[in-house]
Amino acid sequence: MDNEKKYIVGIGEALWDCFPEGKKLGGAPANFAFHVSQHGLNGIAVSAVGDDELGHELIDTLKYEDMEYYIPTVNYPTGTVQVTLNERGVPQYEICENVAWDNVEFTPELQDLARSCQAVCFGSLAQRNSVTRNTIKRFVDAMPKEGVLRVFDINLRQAFYSKEIIESSIDMSNVLKINDEELEVVTPMLSIPMGTQEERCKALLAKYPALDILILTCGEEGSHIFTREIHTFVSTPKVKVASTVGAGDSFTATFVAGILSGLNVADAHYHAVMVSAHVCTHDGAMPQLPHHLKCNKA
Repeated sequence: MDNEKKYIVGIGEALWDCFPEGKKLGGAPANFAFHVSQHGLNGIAVSAVGDDELGHELIDTLKYEDMEYYIPTVNYPTGTVQVTLNERGVPQYEICENVAWDNVEFTPELQDLARSCQAVCFGSLAQRNSVTRNTIKRFVDAMPKEGVLRVFDINLRQAFYSKEIIESSIDMSNVLKINDEELEVVTPMLSIPMGTQEERCKALLAKYPALDILILTCGEEGSHIFTREIHTFVSTPKVKVASTVGAGDSFTATFVAGILSGLNVADAHYHAVMVSAHVCTHDGAMPQLPHHLKCNKA
């Protein structure tokens, strides 16, 4: 890590998505960091791996992809997820527990990284264990107080979440990313009044004053971005879907990269939709982006 750089960090799970046809590097924060880097920004993945063959291969893959990372080796196995896709390419996950990314310790190196961080993205899954949960909180607390994006991509998986984790995560964020299925879960959990999706998103913004932006993705039905001043909607392009794995992560990464590159919310939103649609046409979460889809085309 270079202390002179401004980093965009994905912190949490880095793992192997195990498909019937083979395994691919995955984990929402690692996907996020990869896609941010494709837009010409300094993305970096923060996680942990085990001292095992899968861990060594994960690090070798990150090096091959020319990604920056802070991923120490810990005394737990490298994480894996069994992924199956339904007929529409939508994934179902079986996530192993008590693995390396559950045990990311906060270190002086992470404190230094947080102080030079322009944006961070984290989810609920990596907070299922108190070790990584505490590290994420301390990382966010160590970031500059002004001019940074703190993105909570809620990313509900199996039963690895709670009201307390979701509320505390929203409270330390200024951007919330949620999909339509997650909105249905969160509405009663957080005592949001029932209503249209727009009404509930606006109620979330009103309830949590730290939030400046709420992103709602609805798959084939399009996506919305809400601030206290504007609401933008972009239809989802019709593409031949190979897999939706990583599409949401590429959306979040592209939106963040767009805002940091000087785009307004509406333009960053449109760009995020186009990149996400491109990712859906590929197997795996980390396809290469064509030049015309990059926010920073230098």
